[in-house]
Order: sequence, then structure tokens, then C-alpha cells
Amino acid sequence: MISNYFKVFFILLLFFFSNEAKSKNDQNIEFSANELSNYLSAVISYGNQENKKALKFFKSSKSLINRHDEYLKQYIFSLVINQNVNRAIKEIKYLDDKKNSNFFESYLLLILDNIKKGDFKKSNLYLNKISKFKNQGTLEQIIYETLRNYIFTFERKKINPYKSNFGNLTLINQAFERCYLDDPKTISYFENLINSTSTDYSRYLFFYASYLVEKNKLTHAKNILSEVDNLNSNLLILQAKMWVYENETDNFKKIFSCKNETDILGEFFFLVSNLYLTQDDFEKSNFYLNISNFLNKNFKFNLSIMIENYFENENFDESKNILSKFNEKDSIYYWYKIKKISKIISKEQNDEQSLRYVETKFNKISNPSIKILFDMANIYKNFKKYNEAIKLYSKVMQSIEKDSSTYADLLYRRGSSHERLGNYKKSDLDLLSALEIIPGNSYVLNYLAYSWLERDYKIPKAIEMLETAYKQNENDPYIIDSVGWGYYLTGKFEEAEEFMRRAVELMPNDPIVNDHYGDILWSLDRRVQAQYFWSNVLNLKDVDNEMREKIKVKLLKGPKKINENS
Repeated sequence: MISNYFKVFFILLLFFFSNEAKSKNDQNIEFSANELSNYLSAVISYGNQENKKALKFFKSSKSLINRHDEYLKQYIFSLVINQNVNRAIKEIKYLDDKKNSNFFESYLLLILDNIKKGDFKKSNLYLNKISKFKNQGTLEQIIYETLRNYIFTFERKKINPYKSNFGNLTLINQAFERCYLDDPKTISYFENLINSTSTDYSRYLFFYASYLVEKNKLTHAKNILSEVDNLNSNLLILQAKMWVYENETDNFKKIFSCKNETDILGEFFFLVSNLYLTQDDFEKSNFYLNISNFLNKNFKFNLSIMIENYFENENFDESKNILSKFNEKDSIYYWYKIKKISKIISKEQNDEQSLRYVETKFNKISNPSIKILFDMANIYKNFKKYNEAIKLYSKVMQSIEKDSSTYADLLYRRGSSHERLGNYKKSDLDLLSALEIIPGNSYVLNYLAYSWLERDYKIPKAIEMLETAYKQNENDPYIIDSVGWGYYLTGKFEEAEEFMRRAVELMPNDPIVNDHYGDILWSLDRRVQAQYFWSNVLNLKDVDNEMREKIKVKLLKGPKKINENS
């Protein structure tokens, strides 16, 4: 919000000096108070991601379009983010070659408009105009070079001999170019992409499967999707696998074809959107995601990134508006919709209403997939409904190979749920069974060892397990906390303080870590510092009432002796 006030202040200065300079040349140019008010309201609303409101104010101050250079660019961004891309293009065309339309995104929209119309000659004309902005930033250069290569391929039906090298992005573009040209080597390009060990290209299993289905290679498509993890893979791949295995392959061509120029470019700009997201530039991310949607409106699954953008910025109305596009036919994404709405309810109302919503929707699903069962088990676990979680984890485990890492993960999740209920025998059995499948797994070792420490059970063995876990993950704050707590329980206070101090540095807002550090400091006779960290727990969020009461007692009397900490 503070940054928006700075922006408003800057605009006021800009208007003041702009008017001052222009009035010397043209006494008739004036900005009315109403125009200025609407424009400032548009900028503030836009900065707060109140997109519809921003667009309304921009339209109300549209008379500035020829009188204030920055207005058009902000107006165009607002139109695009509100999914009015055609209107944005129309506005740019009206002002084409005027000074205020001379910016990277305006020429980009004109290029894409002409590609959609199949006018590659005109696309090249605007490509030449956008070239002067290519050094504006790394991503602008990537966009320019990629469009140049694609336009060459679309127009001449061959690969541009000019080679751009943008690493992973180039590999992706090469696969799509070959697919577009129906090159016999297309399969090998996709194989090289998805089998790369340097980066996770699993998303492109969807497009590879789409190509194979288009070429009537259904068996091949099933083979490449057979190894997809039904529990932990991304939504797009799971949707592809469901379509292939349930003989719903016509759905692929309804949303994507690598023979379609705009479909390919839609995927490219989806990647651009993701690149801006990694830079926390939500404005540009949403802008390019809407460009992607403009190029391929059928590929609605890509909108999930926009949902996440709005959710992270607590713009829940916009999130819900986009979520409404997913229906029950999109089974994987429909379940994603239910989970996301549940999270929004938790933010806007409370956890009880959130759980009630998702539970009601879950119970209406007649034959839930193991992915849905798994997710629901995790939801129950997060809401501390451990008995319900255990039942669903057990049900999922019936469909998983018993020697797989996935089965071990389910044992870990079920075992930790038993532990929270105090079912220690069942918990230990599950966690030890998980370690038989994946010996030395640091997270399982940490959980089991910490549980033993809390129970004053097999302390030397627990410390040994924690030290093994720490060697594998020296920077994991939870493991560091466990090691420190283990040393504390065995009376090694100096070593405990060293580890717990690191844990606090890594997780300063974790109530358990602060509580543990307070206990250790108290044992080192650093009581003022101990009380500081205990007091800090009371100021943190998500601290349950039981822990608050324990902290209040410590502030009055200090912690229990070590042998009383069970």
C-alpha cells in the first residue's frame, strides 16, 4: 500500500510539471480535477489488483489518452489484465505511430493480432519496430528472438537457420517447432526434453501425449504416462493421464494442437508469465497470462497460475471468478477448484467452515480417484482429524505397490497421524516400515526420533538417528530443532543452544522452536533471554490455547525439569 502512495505522489508531480511545460506552448491544454481524480483512482485500484474498478476509472479518464504519455500504457495493461485484449489492440491501432503508443507491449499486441490473422508480412513489420526494445530486459530479448524464429517457421514452413540460445526455453521451442512442421524427429525432441536431468520438464508430457494421440499412437501415449505418479504429479499431467486411460482423447484437440500457431504461442507466453512470477512481478505475470489466454482461450487449465497470483495477494474475488471456469467434466481441475475455494473460505471465514465445505463436496464424488482420496487425507490431517486421515491413507495404500517410495511416504503420513493420537505402537510400526523401504530417509528418521525423545524412549538411539538425519540435511530447520532438543533432553545444554539458535534464525516465527530455545536458555541460567523467547511465542500467530497456557506457566515458574518433560 505504501508503494501505491509513492506512485500517486509521483503522478501528481508528473502532472504538475507536464502541465507547467505544456502551458507555455499551448494555453488550451488543461487537466480537469475530475480527470485527474479518476486517473489517480485507476492507478491506486490497479496497484491493489482491483482490476475491474481500475478499468472503470481508466475509462472515465480516457480523455487523457492523447495528453499524457504514461496513460495509454497503463490503460492497455488494465485492458489486457481484464481480458479485453481485442479492445487493447483496437486502442493501439487508433494511435499507431504516435509517441505514446511507442512501447514494447503495444507492438507485441500488434504482432500477435496479425499472427492470429495469418498476416505474417505485417507481423514482421511490427517485429522490426519492437526490435528497438529488445535490450530493455532479458525477457524482452527472449520474447523478441522467440517471436522472430516462430514467425519465420510459420511463414516459410521451415526452421530458422539463425540459432537463439536461451537454454531450457530453446529446447522447448525446438520441440514445438518440429511438432508444427510434423518433422519425423518430433518424438526424439520431446523425448530429449522430458528425459532431461537438468530441469523438470514433466509438464511437457501433456504436449507429447497430445502429439502422440494426434498421430494415433495411443499405446505409446499410455507408455509415457504409465510412470506418472498418481499422487504427486502436477495437475496438467494427471488430467492428460486420465484422458488417455479413460479413452477421452478427443479432449486434447479441443484445447491444443501444435499445428495451430496461436496455440504454440499461447504456451510460450504461459512460460513467460511463469518467468515473471519467479521474479514476484505479479503485474507482468498476469499480463502475459492473459496474452496466453487470448491466443488460446480453450486452454483454461493455464489459468491456475492466475488463481494462485490473486490468492497470494488475497484478491479472493478474482480467484473465485476464474475458478468458476472449471466444471465437473474437468475432474482433476474441478477437485483443485474445490480445494482452493476451501482455502479461501478458511481465510474469509474460519477453518470449521472450510472443512465443512470441502468435506461436503468430497462426499458427493461417487468414485473418487486415489489422488482425491490422498488429498482429502492430507486435508483431514491438516485439520487434526487424524482418525479420518488414517482411514483414507489406508484406502490409498491398497492401490500402491508396497515396495515403492510412494508407499513409504503413505506409511510416514499415516504413522505421524497415529503418533498425534498417541497410538505409539502403530506409529512406530508404520515409521519403521517406511525406513525399511527407504533406509536413512532424513524426514522419517527425524519424526520417529523426535517422537521417541518426547516419550523418553530409546534416547541414545533417537540421538543417533537425528545425527544421521542432520548429516543428510544440515540446513533443514526442523531437523536442526530436533537435534538441539535431543541434546537438551540428554543434558548437553551448550550443544543444544548452538543448534537451537540456528533453528530460531531459520524459523523466527515458529512457536515450538522459540519455546524450545527458551527452555534451553533457562537451563543455561540465561533466564531473561529465556523469558524473551517465551513471551515471543504469545505474540505469534497460530499458537493453540494449550501451548499458550503452558508458556504462561513457564513465564511464572520456569520449565519443568527434564525428566518431567515427557
